[in-house]
Amino acid sequence: MIRVEGVSKTFAGGFQALKSVDLEIRRGEIFALLGPNGAGKTTLISVICGLVNASAGRVLVDGHDNVLDYRAARQMIGLVPQELTNEAFTTVWDTVSFSRGLFGKPKDPGHIEKVLRSLTLWEKRRNRQLELSGGMKRRVLIAKALAHEPQVLFLDEPTAGVDVELRREMWEVVRGLRDQGVTIILTTHYIEEAEEMADRIGVIRRGEIVLVEEKGALMRQLGSKELTLHLHEPLDAVPESLAGHALALVDDGHALVYSYDAASQEDGSTISGLLADLEAVGLRVKDLHTRQSSLEDIFVSLVRERA
Repeated sequence: MIRVEGVSKTFAGGFQALKSVDLEIRRGEIFALLGPNGAGKTTLISVICGLVNASAGRVLVDGHDNVLDYRAARQMIGLVPQELTNEAFTTVWDTVSFSRGLFGKPKDPGHIEKVLRSLTLWEKRRNRQLELSGGMKRRVLIAKALAHEPQVLFLDEPTAGVDVELRREMWEVVRGLRDQGVTIILTTHYIEEAEEMADRIGVIRRGEIVLVEEKGALMRQLGSKELTLHLHEPLDAVPESLAGHALALVDDGHALVYSYDAASQEDGSTISGLLADLEAVGLRVKDLHTRQSSLEDIFVSLVRERA
């Protein structure tokens, strides 16, 4: 649906925000773009949407060059910006309807009603936006982006400042749009949001895409697991015969922690060997539990490795 080819962006002051970015986003997927502050997320979105001119490279939206065929490319896209930019004295109905008209679409009250109802805004349709809460104002931004029936929706930090309940409701709305065939590109600081929703994950750092991967594959490839073994009797040190297992003694000697690569140890043979060796030296285990690394752990590790 979107193809970014060798896109770079250098601003007038000499700062290079994007460095030869190549990226493909598939039709109908939810793609999460992660990166620390200043990594280039918003600049990349702005270039794709045609709001910022690239210094080099090109962007195709469903085959339309977003410079040479700007109108066709831009009509495919809905953008929910990071900042609240609503018109304070305009009613919800009027501002969403106006956004549809900006793209040359004929009036369609039925579609506007459908969008407002899907975002729980129908009862607020006659309210001026200054009367709305911050969460409701952000929903209005999404409604405006959907007013012209785009095939691609960019969500730049869509749930910033939104409470947990409202955030989860908005996740359901986004999933519903994906089920209708809309391609979703999401930037977020809430890593759990990407973990919950995304089909694929991209990581950008200092203007460069450092990784693009299926979420499940990323978790398997870069994730790690920890097995914590709680002992009946505390130890002063790890027995020498267990040195090959790289165990760490924690909790004042009451527990052993074994870290391993989740992908390479799926058959459990190493853990079986560890338990057999524990039994051989007479260590009794009263409880054990495992912990799988989260997407946040993986993201922090990736950014640190490339620092």
